[in-house]
Amino acid sequence: MERETVLADCAWGIDLEQAEAAERDRLARLTEELGAPVALLSGEEAAMSGPSLTSVGIRRLDLGERRELLKSALLRAGTPAGEEDHAAGVFDLTVDAAEAAASDAACGTPLWQACRERARPSFTGSVQVLRPRARWDDLVLPAGQLAQLHALVACVRYRARVLDDWDFAGRSPRDPGRVALFAGPSGTGKTLAAEVLAAELDLDLVRVDLSQVVSKWVGETERNLRRVFDAAEDSAAVLLFDEADALFGRRTEVRDSHDRYANLQTGYLLQRLETFRGLAVLTTNARSALDPAFTRRLHTVVTFPYPDLATREVLWREAFPPSTPVDGLDPAALAAEDLAGGGIAAVALSAAYLAAAAHGPVTREHLRTALQWELAKSGRSSFAG
Repeated sequence: MERETVLADCAWGIDLEQAEAAERDRLARLTEELGAPVALLSGEEAAMSGPSLTSVGIRRLDLGERRELLKSALLRAGTPAGEEDHAAGVFDLTVDAAEAAASDAACGTPLWQACRERARPSFTGSVQVLRPRARWDDLVLPAGQLAQLHALVACVRYRARVLDDWDFAGRSPRDPGRVALFAGPSGTGKTLAAEVLAAELDLDLVRVDLSQVVSKWVGETERNLRRVFDAAEDSAAVLLFDEADALFGRRTEVRDSHDRYANLQTGYLLQRLETFRGLAVLTTNARSALDPAFTRRLHTVVTFPYPDLATREVLWREAFPPSTPVDGLDPAALAAEDLAGGGIAAVALSAAYLAAAAHGPVTREHLRTALQWELAKSGRSSFAG
């Protein structure tokens, strides 16, 4: 670098996004000795410090600025403006990405789809990016819970109107997203509901793999989480933390360094959830295990009830796709068995495989066998119907 600086009389831009702490310290010393202008680029505030370093914060565009950016890009591409409000309320595009999306729209691609493709980053192996296919008809929930889920969709879809046009953003310096907790017993449809939300919004569903995020090394978990949150914001994806109590558990009394670092990790999550600008969904089977500080930061809590007899009958009626050959299915009799929606779906799938192997329709015997296997998972008695 010193040679190139002397020969080319150039300045340097150094991306610190993937640099470790030791590398950053070495670069800090280098900038003191190089004798050339150096710009250090980092997604973390105060990533480095030094006597000759000046920190310059570059904030994200607000809703109004994103709208104007997309509108002007569409006009330059020769596409009539008019749909930019909806897209700008969800997608935080760079200048280059906005120009590319506008060009795609001029070539016939729907603006929403163009923005979605241009905003999609490359996630690391710590998440699973899903293309959701579930729809509202796949959910069997009480009217109150369905109303809450529809309200979550409205929070994303009409974000620009409420925050910018109606000036609710002027009441807070933050640009708030939505954080929802789906709580209820296993198999009641919490993950399915998150998929329905993503499908309704026409966005990716990003499921966080906690085994890949949590690290024994100090600071590594926070770094992994920062990358996940940042990538989800950049792509406007719906962020899903399944079994969230494993990550958002209660803070403990500090007895040793492990407790201290665990509490620091929880504190980081609290701060990052508050500043997250998209839709994040946390699911849990044990709401009481969550740290109370997380509960205060939740915008919506949807309780998924265990299905009663009438609900189980509806679930059994919808357990098989219309194209599946079924012979002698009795939803009322099947509903007498105490199973949640996830268990009913598992039984239906197992019975379908048994029927396919027998080259015939799904029969009562296939369902009886599949029910016995499903009940055996929890050590319960065999189905006697």
